Amino acid sequence: MIANILKIFGAIFVAELGDKTQFAVLGFAASGKPVATFIGASAALVVITAIGAIVGAAMGKFIPQKIVQTAAGALFIVIGIVYLWKGLS
Repeated sequence: MIANILKIFGAIFVAELGDKTQFAVLGFAASGKPVATFIGASAALVVITAIGAIVGAAMGKFIPQKIVQTAAGALFIVIGIVYLWKGLS
């Protein structure tokens, strides 16, 4: 279990570095309220992660993991292309 937790932590940690959420947190913390920023951002991330875990577990009961992973990867690529397209426009 610890190995899985560390694997998930590492993957999420690296994926979130430089993410728009991190930049939003930097902006809020610049207002001079870093503790409130930390608590608010942490709570939001806990709730959104809980939703993802619950929905993912429910999906896993009906849809094979490979299909969920492929769909999530494809959606991630589509979102990336959309952002790239908007950025170049």
